[in-house]
Amino acid sequence: MNIITFLKIVFSVILIWVTYQVVTTSMESNLFKEWDFLGSIPWMRATLWDFYANLFVIYLWVIYKESNIFIKILWLVLLFCLGSIGTCVYMLIQLFKLKPGEGVKELINNKN
Repeated sequence: MNIITFLKIVFSVILIWVTYQVVTTSMESNLFKEWDFLGSIPWMRATLWDFYANLFVIYLWVIYKESNIFIKILWLVLLFCLGSIGTCVYMLIQLFKLKPGEGVKELINNKN
């Protein structure tokens, strides 16, 4: 199995798992009702800062990859609203756009 196929499998599994976790958790608990409590937990705040810092780094790569300003703005909204779900979707789109024989170098460097 080559690295691109492996990455497609990994990102697909992560996408399915995270989507499942978000949906089942949303059905059990309303984030907006519990926000005051969750926001009062120092580790929750630190986790959110860490998460959004990582998303910002990923978004810088999206800015590099995408040439259309509207697509850049769309991915900004999707990444920051959907988090890991949006990241996995973006990565899968990029992986499936690769031509046969292209690898990680093209994944990272090729602009859309």
